[in-house]
Amino acid sequence: MGALIADDLLFPAEAGPRQVARDLYAAVRNLPIVSPHGHTDPSWYALDEPFPDPAQLLIVPDHYIFRMLFSQGIRLEDLGVPTLDGSPVETDGRTIWRRFAENYFLFRGTPTRLWFDYTLEHLFGIAEPLSAATADAHYDRIAALLATDDYRPRALFKRFNIEAIATTEGALDDLKWHRMIRDSGWDGRVVTAYRPDAVVDPDFEGFAANLDRLGEITGSDTGTWSGYLDAHRRRRAYFKEFGATSSDHGHLTAETANLSDAAAAELFNRIRRGSEDERERRLFRAQMLTEMAKMSLDDGLVLQIHPGSWRNHSPAMMQRFGRDKGFDIPTRTDYVAALKPLLDAVGTEPRLSVIVFTLDETSYARELAPLAGVYPALRLGPAWWFHDSPEGMRRFREMTTETAGFYNTVGFNDDTRAFPSIPARHDVARRVDCAFLARLVSEHRLREDEAHELAQELAYTLAKKAYRL
Repeated sequence: MGALIADDLLFPAEAGPRQVARDLYAAVRNLPIVSPHGHTDPSWYALDEPFPDPAQLLIVPDHYIFRMLFSQGIRLEDLGVPTLDGSPVETDGRTIWRRFAENYFLFRGTPTRLWFDYTLEHLFGIAEPLSAATADAHYDRIAALLATDDYRPRALFKRFNIEAIATTEGALDDLKWHRMIRDSGWDGRVVTAYRPDAVVDPDFEGFAANLDRLGEITGSDTGTWSGYLDAHRRRRAYFKEFGATSSDHGHLTAETANLSDAAAAELFNRIRRGSEDERERRLFRAQMLTEMAKMSLDDGLVLQIHPGSWRNHSPAMMQRFGRDKGFDIPTRTDYVAALKPLLDAVGTEPRLSVIVFTLDETSYARELAPLAGVYPALRLGPAWWFHDSPEGMRRFREMTTETAGFYNTVGFNDDTRAFPSIPARHDVARRVDCAFLARLVSEHRLREDEAHELAQELAYTLAKKAYRL
């Protein structure tokens, strides 16, 4: 038994199902990791430089950590989170680490605690729980290890047994880090994904200038609807040169539209001139999801929709720290009506793969599972973000399997910026799925040989197939 992570973590309490879960997990625990969607920094793999210190690696970039601490009155500045205007923040890694360790008890019962304990034990060989009393000793051990070649990004990539990982870059990114990775001759598979929010969402800061820049880098006339669509096609092709197999769309809603070409062109002209009409801006976002789905039929990119997050909920924090600082909050989300225009246009196309995520769990059984259970183009993304947790994963399986089955889902993806947590997140997902399958075996709803096949699919194969990796 591990000091921090128990051998039977997340397995059933009953002896019979627990043994089945153990057997299933033993067969999949060491499978390669396919991480088809995430937000790790490609420069890590390109430059392969040592990580600076334990705080900069494990705390400062992880919004799961600093949002909890902020909720208890600890300023982001005191955790080293940089400000947009460059005003001073804490830069001493040991001080940040001590502050975190003193408040580590706040994470009891959370998935962050599971991930972090797993990282301490399995990556750094630490057996003693983190606390104020152990903070300095843990910091010193981690810092010493990070200074060695075995803890550089590429070495950890191999140690984590990552077969492929996708980062996510905006449409205007020059992909220089991906070019450097490719030109280096390193055999680690790091691909990009096309995230066009900055040139699709009229409410994105600098939208008009972003469209101008999109035109400059593609040689397309983004002052016209046809030129704008051509610019997207060119950028998607450029991203594919660097391994992209998917696009990703972080819209507030799942709303889609399918206007005639003339109506879409007229709408684009109004948006390009800076329309203040929120209905028009919403309609444009909706139209662009359908346009991206149509493009996917041509170029084969998997379309990911990540709706339902009210991003940057606090304008004051957005103004001071920028995006992705823990203030993205789930909202109620409709799918049956919202996705209908897209599904009417391309939903019965088996060549298309649209992966839909949700932060609104009430939609799993009522809307998403029935939709994915009939439309060939539609797949369900795994429990995501706030629900990337043991209970969230269990709820996902319980509410979707009866209607959509397992094969209309896409396995697991970690969707993280926190590189060291990737093995921990996949381990938790594999344990939860093995426990769920063990329950079905114990209830005589699955044969044990079927459960073994499914455990492999859920841990590894489905993600490779769904993301064409």
